[in-house]
Amino acid sequence: TVVTQLHRELQRGSLGVRLSLNLTFVGATTMIALAGHLLEIALWAFVLDLCGGAADFSAALYCSAGSYTTVGSGDVVLSSRWKLLGPFEAATGMLMFGVSTALIFAVIQRLIQARLDRAK
Repeated sequence: TVVTQLHRELQRGSLGVRLSLNLTFVGATTMIALAGHLLEIALWAFVLDLCGGAADFSAALYCSAGSYTTVGSGDVVLSSRWKLLGPFEAATGMLMFGVSTALIFAVIQRLIQARLDRAK
């Protein structure tokens, strides 16, 4: 099992470097996913600003971040012509957070599988 394998590696003293590399890899994957989310929020804000859905780019960015994360406080409202973009962006944000979660768990699963394969 994973617990007995970790126990063996602790006894050999080889866990520290591998664990550190694995945590670094998972952290880097998480940061890349976060950068992708921030880029998508900025792209939505650019579209909202370009089509005149918000007063200026900062309002569009704030509204976009609220919609994408499904917080949606409602203090910045899109013009009536573009109001449907908010729920569409919220659905996109939920989907992309799900994809990011799946990616991070897939990376963790592969790291655990590689560790178990090395133990054989």
